[in-house]
Amino acid sequence: MIDTIFGLSESIRYVAVYKHGDLQSRAKANTEGASSSESDKYEEMLVNPTLLTLASQRGNIDCGGLDYLIVRYGNFFQFVLPTDGGHVSVCIEADANPIEIGVRVRSLVQSV
Repeated sequence: MIDTIFGLSESIRYVAVYKHGDLQSRAKANTEGASSSESDKYEEMLVNPTLLTLASQRGNIDCGGLDYLIVRYGNFFQFVLPTDGGHVSVCIEADANPIEIGVRVRSLVQSV
């Protein structure tokens, strides 16, 4: 799935799939302003699951649930899609349209 997601856009810098405690990820080489692989690991194992839990709980109260999250860091966007048993996380160039790319990622993940 990671290779297929990278194929959706040249603006994708990094892809991670976290499912039932198993993390698989890959980043483009020589990406300017990239975070460290160790930092990415903790983001996928701690930060993104926590953000998804908080946003899902809020969304389920009276907002119709949660489809996905987009976080805007200084150097890039992070698209996070909840999945059964985990999430898919895609780092997107700062000058790209994260919603457009995220919708493509969501369609791909839902079709598998």
